[in-house]
Amino acid sequence: MPYYIGDVIRDDKRLIARTPEKFRETGIEVRLNTRVDEIDADEKVLRLSDGTLLSYDVLVLGTGTTPFVPPIPGVDLEGVFTLKKLTDALRIKSHLKDGNCRKALIVGAGFIGMEMVEALRLLGIETQIVHRGTTPVNRWDPELSGLILEALKRNGVPFLTKTEIHSIEPGKDHLLRLNTNRGELEADMILLALGVRPDVRLAGELGLKIGRTGAVQVNFSQQTSRGGIYAVGDCCEVFHRVSKRWVHIPLGDIANKQGRVAGRNIAGRPLSFPGVVGAQSFGIFDLELAATGINEKEALESGYHPVSSVTWGNALAGPMPDQKKVGLKLIADRSTGRLLGAQAVGEKGVVSRINALSVALWSGLGIDEIGYLDLAYAPPFGGSWDVIHNAAQALARKL
Repeated sequence: MPYYIGDVIRDDKRLIARTPEKFRETGIEVRLNTRVDEIDADEKVLRLSDGTLLSYDVLVLGTGTTPFVPPIPGVDLEGVFTLKKLTDALRIKSHLKDGNCRKALIVGAGFIGMEMVEALRLLGIETQIVHRGTTPVNRWDPELSGLILEALKRNGVPFLTKTEIHSIEPGKDHLLRLNTNRGELEADMILLALGVRPDVRLAGELGLKIGRTGAVQVNFSQQTSRGGIYAVGDCCEVFHRVSKRWVHIPLGDIANKQGRVAGRNIAGRPLSFPGVVGAQSFGIFDLELAATGINEKEALESGYHPVSSVTWGNALAGPMPDQKKVGLKLIADRSTGRLLGAQAVGEKGVVSRINALSVALWSGLGIDEIGYLDLAYAPPFGGSWDVIHNAAQALARKL
């Protein structure tokens, strides 16, 4: 959706995977703008917001997440937004076009916040980030985050750290004023990009087990703790193959896979979802960022003995012109030498390298094996000793 707001994708219809009409062609009835108010699991009946009662044989919960909105005054003012649904994107785009928006504030520095920075700057809107931490996208190593800070600076985006927001009120020179512990900031738009929470209202009312993450607990077939009820997507947990824990990772690719697994099981064609290794990526300006596996803190919590190193290299072979800097962090278990996680930032080739390391994680490869992986070599795409090889061999020396 940030790419739609930034006019990279110009037609909002391209954001719709399938229309209600297309669903009906396959015998699926879709009811839009309709809320489920209550479910009677014993009678297998649910009541819709318009009073309609629907019976079911099998129930699938796909309630997703809700954006976190801080309990401060003014979050309901015109010009204050969250970005979770297509309707949110449509409202933001309308505001930008019709509201004479000159300046925007983004509260939060996660994936959505970073992508929206680029979208707004592409539209020529002055943009500033307000963050309670000290580095963007907290998951990344501070050394790698330095490249993000440099990109923000090059593109004229101030990054205000250690900032707590207190309230929002009408502004004087702009539509809104954000009051913080570090003073007042004015803007014509404020985006609250502070993360999401699993929507488990209905699951709680049904008495379904909720996992330690706050999301619905499921098994490898996407079944919940109650027979005949499944859960898929952002509202439920997923098994992490590295940490060996059930986690909450609200990403669209995971949701799609879980939906297919649930459908297969409901249709009598059993299928298990083998889990994830936590691969994720995003882009900001001229940078690619990607990560997979777990970080040191998560590794310790999972019973590993993590050791890590950061290696800097190039996305291209050394003799090639216009070198592209890449930073790659690898994390391994000291006792076994097994890869636990990877993070990378750079101008080119980052996502492809993290994808390769995701396969290594999936397969349980060790650092020594990764140091000699057979990777496709050509000067425009990397050296004969790729940054992956160099990073793995550097980390092996620390084990």
